Amino acid sequence: MATGYIKHGETPRLRTARPRLERTEERKTSSDILLLLQSIGKMTMIALWAAACGLVLFCSSRSGVEGIGVNYGLIGDNLPSPDKVVSLYIAHNITDVRLFHPDTAVLDALRGSGLGVVLGTLNSDLAPLASDASYAASWVASYVAPYASSVRFRYINAGNEVVPGEGSEHILEAIKNLESALSAAGLGNGDGPVRVTTAVATSVLGASFPPSHGAFSDAAMPVMAPLVSYLAERGSPLLVNAYPYFAYAADPASVPLDYALLSPSAAPAVTDDDGVQYVNMFDAIVDAVHAAVEKVTGSGQGVELVVSETGWPSGGGGYGASVENAAAYMNNLVRHVGSGTPRRPGKAVETYIFAMFNENQKPEGVERYFGLFQPDMTEVYHVDF
Repeated sequence: MATGYIKHGETPRLRTARPRLERTEERKTSSDILLLLQSIGKMTMIALWAAACGLVLFCSSRSGVEGIGVNYGLIGDNLPSPDKVVSLYIAHNITDVRLFHPDTAVLDALRGSGLGVVLGTLNSDLAPLASDASYAASWVASYVAPYASSVRFRYINAGNEVVPGEGSEHILEAIKNLESALSAAGLGNGDGPVRVTTAVATSVLGASFPPSHGAFSDAAMPVMAPLVSYLAERGSPLLVNAYPYFAYAADPASVPLDYALLSPSAAPAVTDDDGVQYVNMFDAIVDAVHAAVEKVTGSGQGVELVVSETGWPSGGGGYGASVENAAAYMNNLVRHVGSGTPRRPGKAVETYIFAMFNENQKPEGVERYFGLFQPDMTEVYHVDF
């Protein structure tokens, strides 16, 4: 859930989104925290009233849990070599990997692995990808075509958490040019095996409570409306980054921990207009985005949502950041996503955990502690994939 870039050295702003480094840029924002906290206040009132009344996707040939992948970040100076990382994915039955930007050493290591790959572009590449078809062709020729015979590309995501903000106007044209380049390379034109999309944070929402009222914000709508309509036409998914942790850490007095952790014993905390009850924040976030998409497409299930990032820090000093909570969130998530959400019951939510490793070159604090593994490849905690 996060938003526009600021350079290193600027003062971080309050956020519910996980900040991110794209090479030398750090992304931080806060617009969605206000939205979620408004929802939290209403959510708490409903939960108290209820108490007073007494009230993934893609399948691999391996045996991993359906629809679970893990983001592979590279912002560390002590990370294992890509070939060891790929072996670690396979050893733990992780079926899919998401890369934030092309890295040829990683792509080489992925050859023949069978892992599904989500490959991102740098946000700084969006403008030339959108304005210059030859740039898009060169990007595909450099990072997709040479690997396509031995790497199982799932999606290309053009930019990460750009909407709403500077550069978001380039996303749709970048997607179209990348599709054309893929088609010219014989890799499909959006109808083939490699789909092109983008990843957004929940800051694209202007309303999220109850989930059925989910709607894109006025700032995001000029980009999201044509983008979502185009993805619906192409049968391509929308990638969404969802972090219950940051909403919990921002206001732990109002957000029940078991609701944020997807605890099976959590009591309903949100009731939708039609009486549907939500027992975890993950489902509420995803369904709020579903509702926003449907208000644009008017076609029910016209655009599939893929949760491209979600995670919980195991340390770093943040409220609720602990090995115990991180292990609970991840294992509850893995068990839960196959059952769908109240708005899409029975339809597994393709989900990518953030992240594979604790990365020591990220900003001090919780940002360094989202990894499932230490750089020496030992588990921070066990996840039963």
